[in-house]
Amino acid sequence: MAVKRRGGRICHSAWVAISRREIGLIAIACCVAAALLVPAGAAAGCGKTKRWAAAADAGLGPAAPLAIGDSVMLGAAAEIASLGYDVDVRGCRQVSEGIRVLRRHARRDTLPRLVVVALGSNWTFTTRDVRRLLRLLGPRRLLGLVTPRELRGVPDDAPVLRAAARRWPNRIALVDWAERARKRPRLTGSDGIHLSIAGRRAFARMLAGPLARARGETTAPAVPPSGGGTDGGGATAP
Repeated sequence: MAVKRRGGRICHSAWVAISRREIGLIAIACCVAAALLVPAGAAAGCGKTKRWAAAADAGLGPAAPLAIGDSVMLGAAAEIASLGYDVDVRGCRQVSEGIRVLRRHARRDTLPRLVVVALGSNWTFTTRDVRRLLRLLGPRRLLGLVTPRELRGVPDDAPVLRAAARRWPNRIALVDWAERARKRPRLTGSDGIHLSIAGRRAFARMLAGPLARARGETTAPAVPPSGGGTDGGGATAP
């Protein structure tokens, strides 16, 4: 075993090598542990499901219309409930979880005449997702779809939802929040996604559109391919 003298001390090069390897292994273990803890911390930050009961009669029968959303809708939950919606929100919620929420209502036979879904900011919202929602609701109920704001570099889901509203104009009520917020940046906070105080009021007011559609007070407007629509619907089976 080679022996080296450093600063008046005798040290074995093999021991030095082992020590370095151990330090490296410890560092790797710490990195792995930190990586494993990130999802748990993120999930905790997303919070639990929060629900608001409708604070008014929406005029759609015994079951209040249902609004399903994520942390964006959370900012306007009280205002939306004041319109007559039951509100079901959770931070970080993806479309797949929203579909599960709707499926639970279908199993319990508690689906209302109108369901508004405001999801997509945390993951993609595909045509396949829209089909699943329409199948769960059936042909006699109205699906409200809110176009989500997206972070830069993330694929834009708004064109997918606009296309769905054009494809099923009697079954989908489009709420083009993405277009509205793009034209009025003050409606969102510094991240460009979550609602400002003014945005909470504007977001809730836009959800009055699907209510009017469900009550038969308005009809489905044309939805331009580039956006700018306010609501829509659909009759053809998905």
